[in-house]
Amino acid sequence: MNNRDIGEFSIRSSGHNLFDEIISLKNLFSAWDAFKRGKENKVDVQEFALSLENNIYRLHSELKNDSYRHSNYTSFYINDPKLRAINKAQVRDRVLHHAIMQKIEPNFDKRFIFDSYSSRKDKGTHRAVNRLHQFCWKLSKNNTKTVWVLKCDIRKFFDSVDHEILLFLIAKVIGDKRLFNLIREIISSLNTDSSEDEKRGIPLGNLTSQLFSNIYMNPFDQYVKRDLKENYYLRYADDFVIVSCDRTHLEGLVPKIEGYLADKLVLQLHDRKVTITKFSQGIDYLGYVIFPYHKVLRTKTKRRVVRKVKEKKAQFDQQRISEKKLEQSIQSYFGILSHCRGKGVRDEIEEIVKE
Repeated sequence: MNNRDIGEFSIRSSGHNLFDEIISLKNLFSAWDAFKRGKENKVDVQEFALSLENNIYRLHSELKNDSYRHSNYTSFYINDPKLRAINKAQVRDRVLHHAIMQKIEPNFDKRFIFDSYSSRKDKGTHRAVNRLHQFCWKLSKNNTKTVWVLKCDIRKFFDSVDHEILLFLIAKVIGDKRLFNLIREIISSLNTDSSEDEKRGIPLGNLTSQLFSNIYMNPFDQYVKRDLKENYYLRYADDFVIVSCDRTHLEGLVPKIEGYLADKLVLQLHDRKVTITKFSQGIDYLGYVIFPYHKVLRTKTKRRVVRKVKEKKAQFDQQRISEKKLEQSIQSYFGILSHCRGKGVRDEIEEIVKE
């Protein structure tokens, strides 16, 4: 751990053998069913499905005799909304990711704070946005007091995750040595520019990375809640907020937060994304701008939604997607708009579809 005391925040494993449960044929086939949903038209998924039983049995055999090695990744970039590098694992590896998640996620999830909202059941962006509004409204005494929101973002979070620290945190919960070694194989599967003695980074495209990110940030969540005693704190992935009626108090928290992240987790705040804003002026968070009496889509989100609708409509016109697929996309965007004032954007979408 490089002499970093993360703190005893987790309950140690009872020694239950999860490895055998994870690699069981029953769990692997179940993981395949979960993985393939919505991906049946993908070429690599179809190819895997052609020899499904052989592929699953081969994966099971490699795991059982400890010869499994994670395959190489396919790398590409997406704009969502900023440019992000995505590393896509092969199908068999992604099936295994699902198999592992099905068994270990509950063991970790119960250790997380309530107000951690990324990649968790019954959480998500909309619940995080609503919770932030709830915090602000409560502290403002029904919008009669000034409330401030400290908003922070961690610089290159997924690229900065320290493997040694992450494995230390996982080892405190996972007592099964074979399972721990399998997880270590996944964590170290992506070649990065980091040195041999200081491995960092987890693939943004892996299902397991969503859980790993919450495991990695959980000590910080506990620090803010237990040591700093901030009741009005919530986090979504590497974006977190703290709400207070005292701006000076929030300003004083920033160096404490910076110190903890640097010393314990080898992370840095993004200099340009540390802001303190009045609730009445609107809080830009997770694609929405939150005001006391309403929410709206942030301008960049509006533009992205309209652009994607135009792209889907063009694909439909060129007969590259079905009418059903187009309708599903439109309804998903209407779902986003249902959480805020979005009549103007909705009308614009309907006009695009009619063209």
